[in-house]
Amino acid sequence: MSERNERQRRRTTQSATIRDVAALAGVSPMTVSRVINRETTVKSETKALVEAAIRDLNYAPNPAARSLAGSAPFRIGLLYDNPSTGYLSEFLVGALDESSRTGAQVVIEKCAEPELAGATLARLLKTGVDGLILPPPLCESPQVLAEVKATGAAAVSVAPGMPSADMATIRIDNEAAARELTEHLLGLGHRRFGFIKGHPNQTVSQQRLDGFLAALKAAEVPDSDIRIEQGYFTYRSGLEAAERLLGQDERPTAIFAANDDMAAASAGVAHRLGLDVPGDVSIVGFDDTSIAANIWPALTTVHQPIAAMARAAVDLVLEEIRRQRGKGGEPRQLMHPHTLIVRDSTGPAPEA
Repeated sequence: MSERNERQRRRTTQSATIRDVAALAGVSPMTVSRVINRETTVKSETKALVEAAIRDLNYAPNPAARSLAGSAPFRIGLLYDNPSTGYLSEFLVGALDESSRTGAQVVIEKCAEPELAGATLARLLKTGVDGLILPPPLCESPQVLAEVKATGAAAVSVAPGMPSADMATIRIDNEAAARELTEHLLGLGHRRFGFIKGHPNQTVSQQRLDGFLAALKAAEVPDSDIRIEQGYFTYRSGLEAAERLLGQDERPTAIFAANDDMAAASAGVAHRLGLDVPGDVSIVGFDDTSIAANIWPALTTVHQPIAAMARAAVDLVLEEIRRQRGKGGEPRQLMHPHTLIVRDSTGPAPEA
């Protein structure tokens, strides 16, 4: 092989990600992570496939090799408890991608009961984690945040509603995004609206509602033409809320659900009632998780860059670890851009 070709091969293989290794080996990114972290739960045949893929792609960095060389990788604890599997899966893949690139090791732990956060954190800290990542809803749980602060561990809050004086954060402008999405519906001629709120334990739920209402107020839509129902970011709560919105004579011509799971549930209710989407009712979601593109019709939604925010969280928690170890400075507050994604679930209002 010529020197030029060798340089090209190195440039190509150095960009390999955990997804590339997983695809070549025919396994999940989580399995690749387990092999890299030398977990014993992986079958020997699977381990051999993954290791062969790592060699073929010249996948780097290898945390185990770094440790043997005397440079132990940072260990990051990732606490999760999210009712949306679509959101959680994108977040985990993004975090694993970036941890592999940086050589950090991610230890994943579920924290379903916030009141048990102290015990969960104690277990993580005993494994030697250097920093913590808190995706929603744990990013705003008073019990979890109090326990994290008590430990003094470096931590990053992902997708909270507001910046923090005590902790690094990564978020989007939920109110602005909701306003843009509502203005899209107004531009299609809609004047009767339903809104399905997210869980009240997250600030973003209110922010998305605020953006929705601000756009309607600017368009002089009367309160009598706006119906608001409580949801909890789950598919089932979306079903129940959509049944209340659509099971009436003066039903809305457009429904804004505060996440894609509840929007998908709303589309299911509409179909069951014999309503055409978007002919009779337009439906929009939020987040742009996998379900948004995989239902019929595909959802108009706001793209929140979940995987990119997870990758940024890994970088940011590593920065926080180093900052706490002597570099000083304030925890950084990052704002990621959002994007309006228009698909087939929205159309002109029936009256238009």
